[in-house]
Amino acid sequence: MPTLIKNVRGRNAVEFDIGSFDNWCVYLRRHEQARYAPKDTEYFYKIQQLGNIHGHQKIYKDFVTYYTPTDKYIDADILNLITRLTDTYGIDAEEMDIWFSVIYAAMVAEENKTNAILKKRIKRLAMHQVLIEGLDATYAANFSRGKKWRELDLLMWQMGF
Repeated sequence: MPTLIKNVRGRNAVEFDIGSFDNWCVYLRRHEQARYAPKDTEYFYKIQQLGNIHGHQKIYKDFVTYYTPTDKYIDADILNLITRLTDTYGIDAEEMDIWFSVIYAAMVAEENKTNAILKKRIKRLAMHQVLIEGLDATYAANFSRGKKWRELDLLMWQMGF
């Protein structure tokens, strides 16, 4: 049974439900479209595209604002913060709210995954790569695959997170 995380601006739903690995699969139901589980490559690409319009630094700064307090529980205050942050994106406010909410849910899922060592930090690394380093979204989404957690942990500590 799906668990509603956020009704984004009355037209879109972000949910948790059973996925192929666990009960922490993030689903998106956009206005009058079928529900699906967005891939990392999709949301990092969308965020990168929006960064081309609104500034990569601004989006990264806003991301870190809700990244920092994120833990293993959905927090209504953080969801409201995301909406307030995204209100500053003009005609792209709804799109930013959708993708920030999906990424928030994905970080909560990472925090809840059994045996995950790096937790939400893995999402911050990819956001840094696409927004600050300008790397390809597909590359960033797949960067950690096959790497040892200690190698990634060291890299993230060197980057300050």
